[in-house]
Amino acid sequence: QVQLVESGGGVVQAGGSLRLSCAASGRTFSRYAMGWFRQAPGKEREFVSAVRWSLGSTYYADSVKGRFTISRDNAKNTMYLQMNSLKPEDTAVYYCAAALPDWWLRANGYDYWGQGTQVTVSS
Repeated sequence: QVQLVESGGGVVQAGGSLRLSCAASGRTFSRYAMGWFRQAPGKEREFVSAVRWSLGSTYYADSVKGRFTISRDNAKNTMYLQMNSLKPEDTAVYYCAAALPDWWLRANGYDYWGQGTQVTVSS
C-alpha cells in the first residue's frame, strides 16, 4: 500500500504560480512511477503529468507542456508539480497517484490515489 497526501492548492490569479506537493508513505516511494491528474467540474479526469524515476523520464499533457514541471525528492518521499503561467482553464481538483513503473503512461494504470487538492485560477 502507498498512502498519498496532496497539498499546495489554492486560489491564484491568471499568470501566477503554485507548487503542489504529494507526500507518500508506505511502500518504498522510489519503486513507483508517479503522476498528476486533474478533474474540473463536469469534465473527465485529465492525465496531466508523470515521472518514471528509473528512466528519468517525464510526461506532460499538451495542455500544460512548457508551463508545468514535475519533480521529486526521494529523501522526503515527496513529489511536486510546479505550475507557472496558470490559466483559468487549469482550475480543477488535482490528484497525485502511483503506478507500477511499466504502467506509468497509462492513465488507468494508477492504483493509489490521494484525496486531491483544489486549484482555482481567477481571470
